[in-house]
Amino acid sequence: MLSPADHDLLVELLRIPTVNPLEAAGEDTDLPAAQRIFAAAATAAGFTTIHHAAPDPAVLDRDDVPVAVRERAREPGFLAAQPSLVLRHGPAGAPAVMFNVHLDTVAGAEPAGFDGVRFTGRGAIDAKGPAVAMLAGVRAALRGLGDRVAVLVQAVAGEEGGAMGVYGTRPLVEAGHVGRLNVFCEPTGLRYLTRSTAAMTACVAVDGTGSIDDEPGAGHNATVLLGFLAQHLATALDGVEPGGRVCVAGLHTGTAHNRVYGTGRLLLNLSYPSPAAGRRIEERVTRALRTGLAEFRDRFRATRELHRTAEDAEEIVSLRWHKRGLPALDCRDRWATGLLDAAGVAAWPPAEPGFTCDAIWMHDVPGAATVVLGPGELAGNNAHAAGEFAELSQLDAFAGTVTRVLTEFAARDEEDHVPDAP
Repeated sequence: MLSPADHDLLVELLRIPTVNPLEAAGEDTDLPAAQRIFAAAATAAGFTTIHHAAPDPAVLDRDDVPVAVRERAREPGFLAAQPSLVLRHGPAGAPAVMFNVHLDTVAGAEPAGFDGVRFTGRGAIDAKGPAVAMLAGVRAALRGLGDRVAVLVQAVAGEEGGAMGVYGTRPLVEAGHVGRLNVFCEPTGLRYLTRSTAAMTACVAVDGTGSIDDEPGAGHNATVLLGFLAQHLATALDGVEPGGRVCVAGLHTGTAHNRVYGTGRLLLNLSYPSPAAGRRIEERVTRALRTGLAEFRDRFRATRELHRTAEDAEEIVSLRWHKRGLPALDCRDRWATGLLDAAGVAAWPPAEPGFTCDAIWMHDVPGAATVVLGPGELAGNNAHAAGEFAELSQLDAFAGTVTRVLTEFAARDEEDHVPDAP
């Protein structure tokens, strides 16, 4: 159960703007302040801060770092304002459980408050609320466990905004701040999820020549071309990979009514359940774009206003990857699932799609089992949308779940170390 002090802590965190800079350039944000407040509450529960710093800029010098992150990271002070925090309770040699929470949020200010039943505000369910509930659950467990097990907490930057954890969670994982069991606190309806998809972003770009409305056939019409390709790709890629999703997203050419736009961009976000599936989707996107261009040429080459666009389509269209090559999580550790089952945690239904989060960076980490587990639901609690909220009852239930998981973890470790009978 969350205490009145926990209620106050969450409201305080909700009132501090921690929008990821990739979400809204220039918007007020103070992630370090929120992390310091969270660390102070953890210190009162016996935790020690073992890391609170921005990553080395070298972490972004990799092929799988999203283009948007690379571009924004060139700005002075970007990484310095995006530190990550690691807290520890218990001796260094003890078996450990790691909890990962993120305190950055998407854009869109929401009134922060608590009416005794419901917390409101940006981050209430994704993921400041789960962070506070997790801390309450750990605190309750430690009263009975003492130093028999260690608990690590990662409170990271760079989860939102398409950063994909490349400068938050990934450097911490690679530095060894992981446990035998690793729990990523995201809204799952208190069901443990052993899968986390990764995502790639494709940009279909048109770089042609525009014209005026009096002579629309004199230029390349990026609006019609990209509109056609958007429909074609939505159909050709529908259900292309089991366990993945295709989102035909932003399309932009221009806003005026009296000109033909010769340039434009179409974005697609594509999730996938495994690196191999990601590679297959890349190939399918390339083939689907090729067939779409051929169909556009056949359909419009005989028209008056779109003849030039049709004839030149293959020359003026290019496929650029803004994000790709990220890992995906598929944890099949029976020890971990058995522990969670014994702790009374329900499993995520096998047929229900997973979602993307920073848990992808635990892919193939040796000796480490990873699950995604948290209160509420992304859609049901309006995460990333207007009216984001978390019910106190949902957070209390998660705190109790964390306590049971830690208690079961400690009990199993003791069983593993019981000396043989003489």
